[in-house]
Amino acid sequence: MWKLRPPLELPLASKYKSVIETLSRDTGTVIKISRLSAEEEFPELHRNYTLMARVLTVPMYKRLCQKVTESGFTFDDVIQPGLEDPGDPARVTVGCVAGDAESYNLFCEFFDCIIKLCHHGFQMTQSQKSNFNLHNLKGAETLDGDYVLSCEMQICRNVEGFSFPTHCSRGERRQLQSLAKQAFTKMDTAFPGKYWPLHELAQEATDPGVNDCIASGPSVMMMRTGVARDWPDARGVWISQNETVYIWVNMEEHLQITSKQEDGSIKEAFGLAINVVRKLGEMYKELKHPFIWKDHLGYVLSSPAVVGTGLKATVQVKLNHISKHPKFEDILSRLCLGASGSGVCTIFNKRTAGVTEVELLQLVVDGIKLLIDMDKSLGLGEAIDCLYPTQK
Repeated sequence: MWKLRPPLELPLASKYKSVIETLSRDTGTVIKISRLSAEEEFPELHRNYTLMARVLTVPMYKRLCQKVTESGFTFDDVIQPGLEDPGDPARVTVGCVAGDAESYNLFCEFFDCIIKLCHHGFQMTQSQKSNFNLHNLKGAETLDGDYVLSCEMQICRNVEGFSFPTHCSRGERRQLQSLAKQAFTKMDTAFPGKYWPLHELAQEATDPGVNDCIASGPSVMMMRTGVARDWPDARGVWISQNETVYIWVNMEEHLQITSKQEDGSIKEAFGLAINVVRKLGEMYKELKHPFIWKDHLGYVLSSPAVVGTGLKATVQVKLNHISKHPKFEDILSRLCLGASGSGVCTIFNKRTAGVTEVELLQLVVDGIKLLIDMDKSLGLGEAIDCLYPTQK
């Protein structure tokens, strides 16, 4: 027992936490199970169009295949989704998942390569930053309302002390639901709403997205990644009183916060989402289970495609002309955006790491403005060469 004062081990451990993590990223439990050699166990990747298949080699597989995280997630678990869904040339998917936060350390040789491919220009040596300052977002108010029809902000978070939904146990999932209920109760005065377990929601839901989830059940991708185990046990959604915010619990991630606006008010949708996320973050800290954050990756999630900010901004935009242009996909790629549909397109950000939340949203706003200008020019029969973007 220390008679004068306790040692400084805890403050020092906290101060050098990121350094310790970096130094220990290649360590982990090595398992010995009855299998053939790594060369014989190496997966068939012929005509596999996932990012996983681009990265994975026999030597890498040999180095990683016997490692396992503390919660029991193996490298074969990491790559299994890409083996079950190899994609096609027109639909390139990530093809892998993390089962817990440790996965990104233990299998960093693999995940670092995937993250670089997912997030153009991101270097693993840089630190992820966060910025929710709406005053730094420019031009969102001047988006043309004749073109921008609606918008949605989705922010995902995972909670310290638990495996991700791709790997968590039934007990963990139920504890996560209990934590969520406590957090929702604590923030009720600031954001009134109600939590509905998924099996109780059928008679109450009015939102089409909620109804679709109830009617269709888990998606094929959720089943492939292990997220749909024991469906619908310990899953549900918190719905705000005015039905503008939805917080899904134990779906693809522990928490999925969605803010919707039935117009082009991107700033309002973003502002509402970040206010809810901030409040939730405070509640989870009080409950001793803060959101998982790593300095080099930001907010850590089960898919490497959304680490960093965990933010996906989705905007419906009427683009009758540019969406049919032969160079539309190249234009989107240069803007770091994705799109689905033609005519009325759903535009979304493809990058989430290496930029702050505001910088990410600025890319979306600037990109949509340019797409609208191009669409107007094509509608008038004018060339768009002078508007062609450089790579963001």
